[in-house]
Amino acid sequence: MTDPSTTRTGTGPASAPAAAPARRGPVVAALMLGMGLAALDGTIVSTAVPQIVGDLGGLAVFSWLFSGYLLAVTVTLPVYGKLSDTFGRKPVLVAGVVLFLLGSLLCAAAWNMASLIAFRVVQGLGGGALQGTVQTIAADLYPLKERPKIQAKLSSVWAASSVAGPAAGGLLAGYADWRWIFLINLPVGLVALWLICRHLVEPARTAPAAPAARGRIDWAGALCVFATGVLLLTALVQGGVAWPWLSAPSLGLLGGAAVLGAVTVAVERRAAEPIIPGWVWRRRTIAAVNLALGALGLLMVAPTVFLPTYAQSVLGLGPIAAGFVLSAMTLSWPVSAALSNRVYTRIGFRRTAILGISGALLVLLAFPLLPFPGEPWQPALLMLLLGAALGLFQLPLIVGVQSTVPYEERGTTTASVLFCRQVGQSVGAALFGAVANGVLAARLGGGDLDTLARALDAPESLTAGAMDGLRRAIDTAVDYVFVGAAGAAALALLVLLVLAPRRFPVLREGAGDGD
Repeated sequence: MTDPSTTRTGTGPASAPAAAPARRGPVVAALMLGMGLAALDGTIVSTAVPQIVGDLGGLAVFSWLFSGYLLAVTVTLPVYGKLSDTFGRKPVLVAGVVLFLLGSLLCAAAWNMASLIAFRVVQGLGGGALQGTVQTIAADLYPLKERPKIQAKLSSVWAASSVAGPAAGGLLAGYADWRWIFLINLPVGLVALWLICRHLVEPARTAPAAPAARGRIDWAGALCVFATGVLLLTALVQGGVAWPWLSAPSLGLLGGAAVLGAVTVAVERRAAEPIIPGWVWRRRTIAAVNLALGALGLLMVAPTVFLPTYAQSVLGLGPIAAGFVLSAMTLSWPVSAALSNRVYTRIGFRRTAILGISGALLVLLAFPLLPFPGEPWQPALLMLLLGAALGLFQLPLIVGVQSTVPYEERGTTTASVLFCRQVGQSVGAALFGAVANGVLAARLGGGDLDTLARALDAPESLTAGAMDGLRRAIDTAVDYVFVGAAGAAALALLVLLVLAPRRFPVLREGAGDGD
């Protein structure tokens, strides 16, 4: 069976056969453990904040426990992608696991909030290597026809870990000690590290035409990328929360990010081996996938951030039941992703992704049509359909773009895709948070979503009319957010229709890969 996208022959490591199935098992187990660690630590701290603040203090800055980790993961993705292409996946992944475990150990030993935030950043520096390199190795291990299987496994681990994180954090903080949230990473990470060191064997690399240039690290470019990302994401994460959007801190950070962005472009154009090569944006396929998955990160904020608040505040569900409403999406997403190869081998990567994002657009537009207050099964059904649609959208794009580049460019390509998705999530959190708070201010004359949601947890302090008014206001605010998410889906659809090539220029990776 031949993939309908255009197939061309690659040279060097790109055309080396995938690892033998007998040797894949331990490596896949290590990849799943690594992916689980990175996903779990993005959410596990959330329900333990009261215990952490009670022990260490620092209530005014506790949000940096999340922001610091997110910043470190996001801004290091392009750097690790380039390093894995230059020096190989294994040393980058090993260094990432070691750094992540060191950060976990230091977090468990933190003596105040400032030290805990600093050590969370160390964790994030390792988490960036885990996220990008795991996805790249998965593409290296499997030929094109089999990649949906490993990607579906990784998606399942990511979804399960993200949903289980808050519950696990609450249990550990409530029945043991919050420091176990970080100590639990050590045995899991050590097993993953042992499996990687013992079983991961990379294909032989073709010697570059200019070894001296090939081994040179663009430290200036890495520093510029890192600094630009820190300023931009800090502005997006903290704007409207720690300070107003039009305040001096926000404007200063955004202006500084713009200046540093221009400096980064100038530095990267002069570099022999740039961290973010120009071809990432000059090639239509990669540019289209980057923009489309950036829009995916944007729209994912609606279900993952605002749906739990909707389920608790509007539907009156408890935290666990609200989690089950969201988990419907995590059930259908990996199943749809695993079956997507049956679709894209017939109609192509682009058409499959168009089919998926079109379905997601319809589901997101259907959310505001739900009755008030409605039944829990109604949003759960929509999330089930949304997960199925996004599985058809995301995985064909990732598999497709990884299949258009040779081995020595795959790390950079994968990192650029993940980086755009992460930036999209940050932009979405800032944008939709402003939308929700603006709607609430217009209807109620003030207040933000979190404050009003907490007010509903104390019904004795409110009259029945006031409670109904608050619930209706939150329902309207979340409806507007989902309309915005539908706009992001429409943007992704437009990118695929206008920018993406009709057929992805797939490389032939080895015997049987395309037949």
